[in-house]
Amino acid sequence: MQRRSGTLVIDFRGGGRPEDYEGEYQCSARNEYGTALSSKILLQVSRSPLWPKEHLDLVEIDEGSPLTLKCNPPPGLPPPVVFWMSSSMEPIHQDKRVSQGQNGDLYFSNVMLQDAQTDYSCNARFHFTHTIQQKNPYTLKIQTKNPHNETSFRNHTDMYSARGVMETTPSFMYPYGTSSNQIVLRGVDLLLECIASGVPAPDIMWHKKGGELPTDKTKLENFNKALRITNVSEEDSGEYFCLASNKMGSIRHTISVRVKAAPYWLDEPQNLILAPAEDGRLVCRANGNPKPTIQWLVNGEPIESAPPNPSREVAGDTIVFRDTQIGSSAVYQCNASNEHGYLLANAFVSVLDVPPRILSPRNQLIKVIQYNRTRLDCPFFGSPIPTLRWFKNGQGSALDGENYQRHENGSLEINMARKEDQGIYTCVATNILGKAENQVRLEIKDPTRIVRGPEDLTVKRGSLVRLDCRIKHDSTLKLTVTWLKDDTPLYIGNRMKKEDDGLIIYGVAEKDQGDYTCVASTELDKDSAKAFLTVLERPERPRDLELTDLAERSVRLTWIPGDDNNSPITDYVVQFEEDKFQPGLWHNHSRYPGSVNSAVLRLSPYVNYQFRVIAVNEVGSSLPSLPSERYHTIGASPEINPTGVQGAGTQKNNMEITWTPLNATQAYGPNLRYIVKWRQRDTRESWSNETVRTTRHVVWNTPIYVPYEIKVQAENDFGRAPEPDIIIGYSGEDYPKAPPTDIKLKVINSTAVSLQWSRVYPDTVQGQLKEYRAYFWRESSLLKNLWVSKKRQSVGFVGDRPRGIVSRLFPYSNYKLEMVVVNGRGDGPRSEIKEFTTPEGVPSVPRYFRIRQPNLETITLEWGHPEHPNGILTGYNLRYQAFNGTKTGRTLVETFSPNQTRFTLQRTDPISRYRFFLRARTQVGDGESIVEESPAPLNEATPTPAYTKNHVDIATQGWFIGLMCAIALLVLILLIVCFIKRSRGGKYPVREKVEVLDHEDHKVDDPSFDYSDEDNKEPPGSHTSLDGTIKQESDDSLVDYGEGGEGQFNEDGSFIGQYTVKKDKEETEGNESSEATSPVNAIYSLA
Repeated sequence: MQRRSGTLVIDFRGGGRPEDYEGEYQCSARNEYGTALSSKILLQVSRSPLWPKEHLDLVEIDEGSPLTLKCNPPPGLPPPVVFWMSSSMEPIHQDKRVSQGQNGDLYFSNVMLQDAQTDYSCNARFHFTHTIQQKNPYTLKIQTKNPHNETSFRNHTDMYSARGVMETTPSFMYPYGTSSNQIVLRGVDLLLECIASGVPAPDIMWHKKGGELPTDKTKLENFNKALRITNVSEEDSGEYFCLASNKMGSIRHTISVRVKAAPYWLDEPQNLILAPAEDGRLVCRANGNPKPTIQWLVNGEPIESAPPNPSREVAGDTIVFRDTQIGSSAVYQCNASNEHGYLLANAFVSVLDVPPRILSPRNQLIKVIQYNRTRLDCPFFGSPIPTLRWFKNGQGSALDGENYQRHENGSLEINMARKEDQGIYTCVATNILGKAENQVRLEIKDPTRIVRGPEDLTVKRGSLVRLDCRIKHDSTLKLTVTWLKDDTPLYIGNRMKKEDDGLIIYGVAEKDQGDYTCVASTELDKDSAKAFLTVLERPERPRDLELTDLAERSVRLTWIPGDDNNSPITDYVVQFEEDKFQPGLWHNHSRYPGSVNSAVLRLSPYVNYQFRVIAVNEVGSSLPSLPSERYHTIGASPEINPTGVQGAGTQKNNMEITWTPLNATQAYGPNLRYIVKWRQRDTRESWSNETVRTTRHVVWNTPIYVPYEIKVQAENDFGRAPEPDIIIGYSGEDYPKAPPTDIKLKVINSTAVSLQWSRVYPDTVQGQLKEYRAYFWRESSLLKNLWVSKKRQSVGFVGDRPRGIVSRLFPYSNYKLEMVVVNGRGDGPRSEIKEFTTPEGVPSVPRYFRIRQPNLETITLEWGHPEHPNGILTGYNLRYQAFNGTKTGRTLVETFSPNQTRFTLQRTDPISRYRFFLRARTQVGDGESIVEESPAPLNEATPTPAYTKNHVDIATQGWFIGLMCAIALLVLILLIVCFIKRSRGGKYPVREKVEVLDHEDHKVDDPSFDYSDEDNKEPPGSHTSLDGTIKQESDDSLVDYGEGGEGQFNEDGSFIGQYTVKKDKEETEGNESSEATSPVNAIYSLA
């Protein structure tokens, strides 16, 4: 026996035979208070004996006779599992004619010739020893009256009569006779069996006399030959009969079933705790069939031989205790037994004198969801048995009412926990020896609820899906949200994102389809919501294409649709491929509704067809089906001629005839070719012809641009197509011979001129007149020193027309223009050059407009000159108005000179913002305005270093003013020194300046100088700043005086580049400027 344990270990490794330890074992445990016994345990050794050797003779039997092959397996412990196989280890096929009985025998209701095709061996598998025993096989020899081949009777309606086998009424092979008896124990399975012979094999049906079979625990087995009733009880007793029938008749066998029972408890004795002088009783009631006998034992000994106890009285199945005393504690055993088994129960009778004790931990905390049922436990002990009462929040009265239920074990059950039930509960256990108490704190929590759960969705594959799961729960409880897919935990991969209120699935795939469950749980409760996600996919490809109803010009194509993947198939597209003209290239043949799977296809002659089908649903198209078999139609002469026939010259002395060839389904036969015919129109000459296999033919030595009649006819080995229609084509063109004449120009406005000319004679066009074209270019600008692009531009006037308009010109510029006639070959000779000048126009918007707000009192405006002055700038107009939200002030106007680009506005209101409208003007008028708004004022509550009210202006500091004065004095001294040196005849490097000028003149005069990039060049003496604007190198540049600049004109007529405008000093004298005068200019004025 193991140490510190009651387990008995039998080890055979030290020697001994297992059979020596067979028998009954019973365990007893004892201490000073008594002895307890276990139930008896029967130990048996598993055996797998060998099959006795025997010689089996050949079994000869007439066809149609019944046959039983005995198994008689060797007895084993437990009994072996029996099954029949052939000697080649193939299982024997069983049906209602051939089946194995519960005893292991193999029964043939009637023997047939094919039963002799194998032998029959019984096998026994012993579970505990893991061995299989095989019996020597039986060999059958069937005597038949009709030895014909088996296959000659397979389709015969009456196989037995065809063989000459006599049909017989059923008779029972097992059990024998018309009736039998069977005893079964309560609680086990009842198995009834009926096996019958007959020709043909009979059917078995089961009935119970005087009642119905219990359907909830009845099961038919072995082709209805066995009836199993599980967990048998006394009411299953009675008479059962099996009915075996075939077309020749029927018989029945009655089985009387009696249910016996091993003992089972009605009242099992329970442990008893008594106080001194207290009464009690032990009850031991059992039932069985036959009725069990009751035997009492004390500490493992029969109660009759136990020491006498005056406080104890035995009355059959009850022991009564009266006025018990300390020291009379013992263990009592009750043994209930009959011929089918026995029961043994231990009951401990303890006589104690103990004050109350509370067995549960102290000061427990119980949390419960509102409106749920809960139980407050208060297990207690004491002798005599204490009385237990519950109190709430220290109240003096005990708890009572419909919402409370007290149990004998001390627990208090609250049927529906409400908010007012929250508090501290006290349980008090009391007996004559004292009292004990404990407290339980109850907290009521809000339930967890999903207020918006996921909904059933149907989506396309690849789309984005969101499943909602919005939850309301008690904030004092930790919430856990999990997602399930098809009732298993969902793996959140890269394509999924779990959020607080839902689940997002990116790029939905087919595998994402299924049930999605959101589970919101706390430590106390949980809630769930489920939705089904349906993923729509492209359908599966159709399969099993079949061609039927083959005809010369048609065939029926049938296919089996594939799975629609949750989106109904709307169309089927039938495609074909032929292997003569374009092998491997599939073409659409026809389209059919998704409700059909068969179609008659119209075919063309002389095509070796192969078909495939594509299914289409709302999501897209399936993969093409596997191709069908090929079907070749017979040939015929073409029914149509080529389309798209044209005749046009590629050179001035030819005409190229082209057409769209017939495709594979239009050729209708082998050796497709084309008969090309042509002749000049309106002549009586005969047709010229040529037969070609290509898609073009060139006719040479043709006059210039004359009409031809053309016909192209298809032909194959089976014949020609119908006579084709006549098409008019033209021979090649030559360049026009004359230009437009009498060209007149009229200026419409600053950007457009109108043209008028005399049309040329038709015979000078030498082709089809396409348009009159005007070439023009900008020769120069009327603004001095403004570089312009002389790139040639053109505008066409389609058709034979005498006038037109040239637009999108640069204002205030000199232009030149010439015209040509254009036909299909190209441009004709150029006309004489005409010159014209565009008038002044309005300027474009200023190049930039910047608004700065250095403080809350002033706003500084800066702007650039217009990119396109379009004339001589006369100044700038500035309109502005204050606004605060939707309120606006009156509009104020300021006018500036053309060289003024800066203005400072004194603010009257530090809160309002300003909206500015700035536009440049010329003598023609104002240009387009540019609109800007001042920055929003900063919040005074959150001052910044730049705009807080307490910010110190550095320009008002004394030290800064002194520093600026010192720098100004030093600059003045330097200027005086430079002036004195200049007045004394100071020299400068003239040679270097002359070399620079000579170099610039050389660039202008040199004809090889490349102007190809003039559109992107910068004017001489300038450089590009970081913000992309062009700045001059000297303070008195042409920009300041409005005399320099450049401009460009793209092919679309838009202005690009930069303009600068110069005005004489006389015009600018006296104009006020907000800019300081340059010190260099001041020195030169002194000179």
